[in-house]
Amino acid sequence: MEYANSVWNPHRQSLIKDLENVQMRATKLVLSVKHLTYKERLVQLKLPTLKYRRLRGDMIEVFKILTGKYNTNVTSSFEKHQDCKTRGHSLKLVNFRCHYDLRKYFFCTRIINTWNSLPESVSTTDFFKNKLDKFWSNQDLLYK
Repeated sequence: MEYANSVWNPHRQSLIKDLENVQMRATKLVLSVKHLTYKERLVQLKLPTLKYRRLRGDMIEVFKILTGKYNTNVTSSFEKHQDCKTRGHSLKLVNFRCHYDLRKYFFCTRIINTWNSLPESVSTTDFFKNKLDKFWSNQDLLYK
């Protein structure tokens, strides 16, 4: 359900709900937590929501693109913020406005606000993943 999530990421609430229903149903198959609510089952099984995992995957992909882990001829190009007085981190991206819904949900457009809201990141991907999980662990996004 998460394969190629940076390419295909549903933005309509009905599609998001349909995907989440698959995980909701799968967690009910675990007999020891079957009687709990969905959120309680996720906490007991230590499973984040699919929405959280898609967003986490997007942030990891952006990190890899910005730190040169992929060939620059193949990956999307982001414009880094040139102003050194910006708040946030050194890899902050310029946010462009979209006039049409068609472009608004593309990978390069939908991740910029979330990426820019992150704290100063670090140089290795595994360390970035751990820091991202730690930063988002207190957020409602994890199990909601």
